[in-house]
Amino acid sequence: MAPLQELTSRSGWAVRGSIMPYRIGVIAFPVTHAGVVPLSNLVKLLSKVAKDVFVISSETFMEAYESDTGRDNVHIYPVKQPGGSNRLNSATTELNLHVQSSIEVYKIRDKTDLIILFFGADIYVAPAMVAKVLNKKLALLLPGSVIEKKATDGFSFYNVNVSSFINRQICNKIILYSPSLITRWNLQKHRHKILIAYEHFLDFDIFSTTIPLVDRPPLIGYIGRLSEEKGIRRFIQALPAIFNDRPDLRALIGGDGDMGEAIEASLQEGGLAPRVDLAGWISHDDLPGHLNQLQLLIIPSYTEGLPNIMLEAMACGTPVLATPVGAIPDIIVDGRTGFLMENNSPECIAKNVIRALNSPDLEQITETGRQFVEEHFTFERVAEKWRDVLGRV
Repeated sequence: MAPLQELTSRSGWAVRGSIMPYRIGVIAFPVTHAGVVPLSNLVKLLSKVAKDVFVISSETFMEAYESDTGRDNVHIYPVKQPGGSNRLNSATTELNLHVQSSIEVYKIRDKTDLIILFFGADIYVAPAMVAKVLNKKLALLLPGSVIEKKATDGFSFYNVNVSSFINRQICNKIILYSPSLITRWNLQKHRHKILIAYEHFLDFDIFSTTIPLVDRPPLIGYIGRLSEEKGIRRFIQALPAIFNDRPDLRALIGGDGDMGEAIEASLQEGGLAPRVDLAGWISHDDLPGHLNQLQLLIIPSYTEGLPNIMLEAMACGTPVLATPVGAIPDIIVDGRTGFLMENNSPECIAKNVIRALNSPDLEQITETGRQFVEEHFTFERVAEKWRDVLGRV
């Protein structure tokens, strides 16, 4: 492998190294604005280490994606997504994505050697089957457990367990964020085809500490998708106990999602609205400024992969309290790089928020977490890992 170039900025997007001969197709459909960032990161990484990248995704992603990779080798094939939130429209949307993405896979059959399924990797059986019929190598990059998510979310017009079983059987490789997820997501029987890589990298010129922790207002926060599996309802239920212990404290809730109206109503009914700032969707450009206002970020999820917001907060010198799900325990060591809570019950959240804020080592824990992220999530380090992974697919 060719050595990596000395970087001129800490973001590290200018990486020199051997270009892999692969021509890669990526199928991914982020369900919210937040999903655009990890997909954009993946495309930027692949465009630096592979010959060509063909992205099959939503029109929303095409509009949001900025071709700042410095290369001409990214080609986007948009798929129109019908709107609607009821069950019939949801089923129609998902079926349409299956059909349209399968058609696009066929269209790029002579341009690709490898198809990577990202968002929806476990459940998009149709494009996966088309890829295999066309004799393409197939890799599943699992950003989370769709089985855990659907157990929390509820309705799906297909059988998630069956879809996951089929895709995991026919794929050549499964790419996970951490070896620990093999056991957590019951993937032991697929151990022989598992590789480890992630698309997470940060621009540390942007995500950095601008306000020292001791100078920040008494503010805690949740920033993420407003959906059931993220545990946001449990966080709100924990707020009365937290506010009772800390009368000076306020809370920030940032993000959008299908629970937005219900959350606003719940805050009003519980008399919490005067002490909670509902910021709505926070753009990626504005995120560092918000994170530098927080004394603590809470991630009360039922299920996760490797949340970007956790890494971004740590880079901004904001301590994180999270449930030990997904790859989170690989990053947060309780009392060293952040704080872990046993579960996301309101009582547990409240108890651990108070514990974290009262920790005499809070500033040192925050600094250790920041140093960890800066060491492990640079572009050059992640790109080197992807070169290795592509060479083993």
